[in-house]
Amino acid sequence: MVSTRIPRLVIAAPASGSGKTTVATGLMRAFADAGLAVSPHKVGPDYIDPGYHTLATGRPGRNLDAYMCGPQRVEPLFLHGAAGCDLAVVEGVMGLYDGASGQGELASTAHVAKLLRAPVVLVVDASSQSRSVAALVHGFASWDPEVRVAGVILNKVGSDRHERLLREALDESGVPVLGALRRAPAVHTPSRHLGLVPVAERSTEALDAVAAQADRVREGCDLEALLALARSAPALTEEAWDPTASCPPDGGRPSGPRPVVAVAGGAAFTFSYAEHTELLTAAGADVVTFDPLRDEKLPPGTAGLVIGGGFPEMYAPELSANEPLRKAVADLAASGAPVAAECAGLLYLSRSLDGKPMCGVLPAEARMSERLTLGYREAVAIADNPLAAAGTRVRGHEFHRTVIEPGAGGTPAWGFTAPERRVEGFAAGGVHASYLHVHWAGAPGTAERFVAGLPRL
Repeated sequence: MVSTRIPRLVIAAPASGSGKTTVATGLMRAFADAGLAVSPHKVGPDYIDPGYHTLATGRPGRNLDAYMCGPQRVEPLFLHGAAGCDLAVVEGVMGLYDGASGQGELASTAHVAKLLRAPVVLVVDASSQSRSVAALVHGFASWDPEVRVAGVILNKVGSDRHERLLREALDESGVPVLGALRRAPAVHTPSRHLGLVPVAERSTEALDAVAAQADRVREGCDLEALLALARSAPALTEEAWDPTASCPPDGGRPSGPRPVVAVAGGAAFTFSYAEHTELLTAAGADVVTFDPLRDEKLPPGTAGLVIGGGFPEMYAPELSANEPLRKAVADLAASGAPVAAECAGLLYLSRSLDGKPMCGVLPAEARMSERLTLGYREAVAIADNPLAAAGTRVRGHEFHRTVIEPGAGGTPAWGFTAPERRVEGFAAGGVHASYLHVHWAGAPGTAERFVAGLPRL
């Protein structure tokens, strides 16, 4: 049996908006500045927070999603990301016990904390309470005896007197106070229709915000006590996830030059999971990133294309103005080469986005909407396509405030089976385009199938 000891903390909260991201990112940066190798993780499917985690630690921010990847892969994926690190900090999602809708604790922060056997630090927005904080913390600490709520960090504390009242109340709860942070507008991170503005769009401002978060944490938290708590976590016994083992090299391709898979990046396409690139590489491809806002050509030798999520709606004029690249993408798709597009990629492949011409690969028009579409989905592949054989079942999530009309092609990409039944997306030739985000580590064989379908040299 493997025994791996990685000091770790889960940063949770009673509800969204309590300050989890501020505290988690600040802790990551503060410990990294102290010389520790810090592994950053995020519970759930969110792409944006891991970007700030990457800035804070210099390591890829990784997601731990028990719904999309399955509970059995949470510990192996954690061990893969945290290999060789001195400390892992896991930022939770929503409230501590909030998980996949209608499915109990599945994919909640509490569920992941139990799977990792990690102590939980509860971040509490104390701005409108004093003694009541003890009742709140007691309730969260006692709700599930398998969840170890081992400390509290008080956020948005108004004054020294306010802090004193809070600490006195919590003395009765048995849960130690490990930090108290004053209100600090200077570290506000701007938001828009899908949450925080991604790191790639903020550059200097994002770096300044992360540094300010670390300063707040250093000033208000007991870092020695937090590190000691992290070191109290027991050893883990699973094998680390291995992209090479998950996806055998070369995907059955003959020996020879490795085919190039171009992956969209830059400010308009910031949403991707680090494991996707690792899986494509393990399957035998050379992965090259390009920026549709700047690059007028696809990378030399491109044999396949992956366009993930992001905010193309914020850059529609610039994307439209890059006609040479739009034509190159359309030509590649017309050649039958594998093209996988998720959410933002779906919009980019459409005829137009908010009236601006896009690549014209799909017979559809896209536009912004007032309605936010958000949630986990269960889906089945309607027909054979570059990512999955017909009948393959996957779990993923939708997260967008746009619509595309029509919503599905003659051959849809997916048939959704839960929480509602409908068809969605486009699968024709080598193109697979959909709003559904899928974590490939939870869908074994996806990268291998994509690489095996690349044109042979």
